Amino acid sequence: MTESTGTPTLPQVTLIAVFVTALVTAQLTAAKVLAFSIPISLPVTGSELVMPGAALAYAVTYFASDCYTELYGKRAGQIVVNAAFAMNFLALALVFSTAAAPVYQFSPVGASEFESVVLPAGSIVAGSSLAYLVSQNWDVWFFHRIREETGRGKLWLRNIASTGTSQAIDTVIFVSVAFYVAPIILGGDPRSVDVIAALMIGQYILKLAIALVDTPIVYGVVRLVRERATGPTGGAVAAE
Repeated sequence: MTESTGTPTLPQVTLIAVFVTALVTAQLTAAKVLAFSIPISLPVTGSELVMPGAALAYAVTYFASDCYTELYGKRAGQIVVNAAFAMNFLALALVFSTAAAPVYQFSPVGASEFESVVLPAGSIVAGSSLAYLVSQNWDVWFFHRIREETGRGKLWLRNIASTGTSQAIDTVIFVSVAFYVAPIILGGDPRSVDVIAALMIGQYILKLAIALVDTPIVYGVVRLVRERATGPTGGAVAAE
């Protein structure tokens, strides 16, 4: 991994920014349920993959965290994961405060329209928060557990194994809490078991596909940052 000399580098700041941006976007888009047609029929899902709208944005967080953890270490990755969790609630507080503020009579967007688009349901917040804390910390821990066994090589194995398992954890927790457990507790409308299963399968298939596709990109980012770090103006040194 690379060790910083004290001043944050452009790659560090960029990866953190990508992580936080994707996380907040996932929170704001989770309520919409997407449906993609596929050329084959699968058990449970049929010829459609159904998933929460946050699936794509949330998958990007694993790409960013794996790059960051590989480059800057386990502890640095844990700091980013937990700091971003707090920033997610800051974003929610700002959104809720904006929704609660009085609306101008000539505003092109009314209060009800604004709230229906940007305010996440309590069940979504509960599900995503719990899923995030468990899955993201697992991702960082498991990524480095594999690194301890394999050394610096086999980045592809760390990326796919840590992301694949953590996204399975995230998918099960988020979908079951947001669409079944929390609605029961909060007085909402829980989805049927068939719908829950379809959401889990559809979301996980997409996330796993992204993990496979982004592996060469992870290699490219890590290699580029390490080459810059060992250059005359890199500001960091390469280390195991």
